[in-house]
Amino acid sequence: MRFISWNIDSLNAALTGDSPRAKLSQNVLNTIKEYNPEVIALQETKLSSNGPTKKHLQVLHEMFPDYEIVWNSSVEPARKGYAGTMFLYKKDLKPLISFPSIGAPGTMDAEGRIITLEFENYYLTQVYTPNAGDNLNRLEERQIWDIKYTDYLEALDKEKYVIATGDFNVAHKEIDLAHPNNNRRSAGFTEEERQGFTNLLERGFTDTFRYIHGDVPGIYSWWAQRAVTSKINNSGWRIDYWLVSNRIADKVIKSEMIDSGPRQDHTPILLEICL
Repeated sequence: MRFISWNIDSLNAALTGDSPRAKLSQNVLNTIKEYNPEVIALQETKLSSNGPTKKHLQVLHEMFPDYEIVWNSSVEPARKGYAGTMFLYKKDLKPLISFPSIGAPGTMDAEGRIITLEFENYYLTQVYTPNAGDNLNRLEERQIWDIKYTDYLEALDKEKYVIATGDFNVAHKEIDLAHPNNNRRSAGFTEEERQGFTNLLERGFTDTFRYIHGDVPGIYSWWAQRAVTSKINNSGWRIDYWLVSNRIADKVIKSEMIDSGPRQDHTPILLEICL
């Protein structure tokens, strides 16, 4: 089975925009289409609380005619047009779909951050983990989120295999970003967030990229848009992951980044697994 996950940073822009960046996003979607994955997970869709418009759905159905579409959008009291997730899955798949609340603090549970697909032998779940904020103003809430989300994945894992993906908004180890020493108190590389991810893995999960590739350096999934040369210089972070239950780690065939060309921000990530 082949799965792809991508933080798209605005589905509307990718589907209906005509700016240079929108065209780059459209190119990435076409690249994803060529891989013909069973499931596509999208984060940071930034859709309204009503979800995709008729135009969005029309474009998606034209581009991915063999897929069903489900989404989870930010709703009040959370911010409008914020966060959000979406799954596209092949029509011959018949998952049970849930939009779990995990008891997260503040408005996090209302921000459309998790969708779970339940299949006969496994769960496939995606997450858009809350960012701790430029001034770490949301770090305490983020720490609670990490605990609640870990509890949620562990509960799933007690029932059947788990495959979890998404933008986890943390570079786990120094090897996972280009300039660790300059980012000790940056959102996504605080000791608190890194420990939260360590705790998650210790509860029975495998970071499939490191499982396959070991300590290979210099491979990232995100490059800051603010720094014009970040991607050219490969000054990136690896903050997007495919995790699996430890007991199926040996079933992983591939876990790698998909080339998104000159587009900065996130690049899609690929998982191939034989269950």
